[in-house]
Amino acid sequence: MKQRGKTRGPTRRTATLMGCVLALYGLTSLAGAARAAPDRAGEAVAAVPHEIPADVTVQAFVTPEGSRLRFLVRAPLEAMRDIEFPQYGLGYLDLEAADPFLRDAAQLWLADYVTFYEEDRRLAAPRIVATRVSLPSDRSFASYETALAHFDDPPLDPGLQLPWRQALLDVLLEYDIESDESRFSIDPGFAHLGLRTVTVLRLRPPDRPERAFQYVGDPGLVRLDPRWHQAALRFVSLGFTHILDGIDHLLFLLCLVIPLRTLWGLVPVITSFTIAHSITLIASAFGIAPRALWFPPLIETLIALSIVYMALENIVGAKPRKRWLLAFGFGLVHGFGFSFALSESLQFAGGHLLASLLAFNVGVELGQLVVVAVAVPVVEVLFRKVVAERMGTIIGSALLAHTGWHWMTDRGSDLLAYRFAWPAFDGALAAALMRWGALALIVVGAAWAISGPFGRLAAKAKGGGRAALPE
Repeated sequence: MKQRGKTRGPTRRTATLMGCVLALYGLTSLAGAARAAPDRAGEAVAAVPHEIPADVTVQAFVTPEGSRLRFLVRAPLEAMRDIEFPQYGLGYLDLEAADPFLRDAAQLWLADYVTFYEEDRRLAAPRIVATRVSLPSDRSFASYETALAHFDDPPLDPGLQLPWRQALLDVLLEYDIESDESRFSIDPGFAHLGLRTVTVLRLRPPDRPERAFQYVGDPGLVRLDPRWHQAALRFVSLGFTHILDGIDHLLFLLCLVIPLRTLWGLVPVITSFTIAHSITLIASAFGIAPRALWFPPLIETLIALSIVYMALENIVGAKPRKRWLLAFGFGLVHGFGFSFALSESLQFAGGHLLASLLAFNVGVELGQLVVVAVAVPVVEVLFRKVVAERMGTIIGSALLAHTGWHWMTDRGSDLLAYRFAWPAFDGALAAALMRWGALALIVVGAAWAISGPFGRLAAKAKGGGRAALPE
């Protein structure tokens, strides 16, 4: 009995101690809940800073009117980080207490991150004319008129239980301008609002149709109504950077360069490749390319196949007189590949679509010339100082073929994941076949036109490279 008594004493003390700890924890929890409870008579408790949202969509209108330029913006309230919006209950936004915080959010996270230019003259900082909170179901930003009128609508009911993460912030900014007939540019910096920020921007110029832009991240300076030379310069730069960033296009060029390192050998090959991809690029921009979901992976697979084929031809022995024709054929495929990257950028061409397409091709050609100018001497030095020409051609082409083969199998697997079905035989199919027939005639005509001069140039290159075998 004494032994049992000795055991029960510590047990009681332990239970008592645990009870005190639980009671203290309960009081602490109640105090925290009291601090977090709504105080609708005074100020609501501020929220803690939150993480960067994953996906953010920004809607905006740009409208020059007389001596002012209006900029209407809608963005998720949760993207305004580090601003402690008043909340109550289970994260509901205190609409009355939050009103003074809206202007701070508009200034710090929107107005300070966007710059407008009038004819290349930077506009002064804007005025924040109005701010308001909107529901996620609100559709006022479907048009400029309804978006502008929405700022005159009554504010939301203060008793509305709106989770602050679902709230939208609407802002009306105004800039002083000299004339609404000027050409304007914008440098938006809204990428900081989320990990991935999509901006839908619409320009409403006076007496002209609305123009829409949609882009991810920060596109840099966007000329909302560019002159033709401004659009051309943008697309020359875009084409130049695209060819340097496209590793598959670079490897294909390297396949062309390895066996042909003379001027007469490279001119017909590179030029025919440029002509071919220009044809399909322009055709795709005018809507001739198929819009089926399987078409992009098909083209990407064929681009990888072009690397494999040209690399294998280098190994077995390239024929200079036929090289330009192969480059022309594969250039048609690469042109469709260029069009996929260009499609989202054509919105920045303004009314100068054809000039922008030609400028993009000029940029691609300049990039190709830079690549060839660097690759030819490097390959020449390697073949003279490091490895014999024939062995170097085989080793280098084998590495290129290996890389292209892996790309081809991976992209081919993606292609086979799509379901293919025969199109309906209707008027739309007939119109598409007519467009493709016209494209085929253009391709055949271009190939026939360049066959004579390019054939003669290729004949001069025959035997110029030691990797080339006689026909």
